[in-house]
Order: sequence, then C-alpha cells, then structure tokens
Amino acid sequence: MSRPTRNHEYHYDASDLDRFAEIGEAAPDLARKFFDYYGAVFAEGALSEREKALIGLAVAHSIQCPYCIDVYSTKCLEKGSNVEQMTEAVHVATAIRGGASLVHGVQMRGHVDRLSM
Repeated sequence: MSRPTRNHEYHYDASDLDRFAEIGEAAPDLARKFFDYYGAVFAEGALSEREKALIGLAVAHSIQCPYCIDVYSTKCLEKGSNVEQMTEAVHVATAIRGGASLVHGVQMRGHVDRLSM
C-alpha cells in the first residue's frame, strides 16, 4: 500500500526521526541524561516492554505527536502487539482525554453559576 505524499512545508517530516540524536549536539550532557533515562524507562521492569510500548502508543495519541505515533506503532508490532490491541490502547487514551474535557464542564458550570448570581 502506498502512502500519500506529504507537503513537508506544513506537515512533519518522518525523516526527522533519523536525526533525533542531533538534538544533543548543542547540549550533549543533557541529551545523554535524557536518552539514558528514556532507555531505562522503556526497559523491561514491573511492566513488560510490550506493555510499555502500548502505553507509549496511547500517550502518543493523547499528545498528538506524529513522530511518537510512528515510533510506538512500530515498537508495538516489534514487541508482539497486534492491531486490535493497539487500537484498544488508542481508545483508552481517547476515553481519558474525552473524560478530562467533560469534567472541565463542571468548571464551566461553576463559572456560569457564579456569573448568574
């Protein structure tokens, strides 16, 4: 299946992922600390690498990062997840994000109540 061509003037450039390490050129000590931490976070622990990849995929959708979506879609497949599991993880993120928006409706109602007094 061919992918649609992107206008890189307006959309992210997937090839930037290959250049991610360059972010450390101006601050190598900070970059090393970040990449060491990042690697430790995603290493096998109380959660499996597969579970962590699914969490990463859900968070990627929540923060709407196309780079992260690409990376964690790949990681999920590499770690043995299937599309059904990945889709379910995306739905979990969607439900949490939607619920967070809705609960802020209580804030709106409180504000409206104060203005209506």
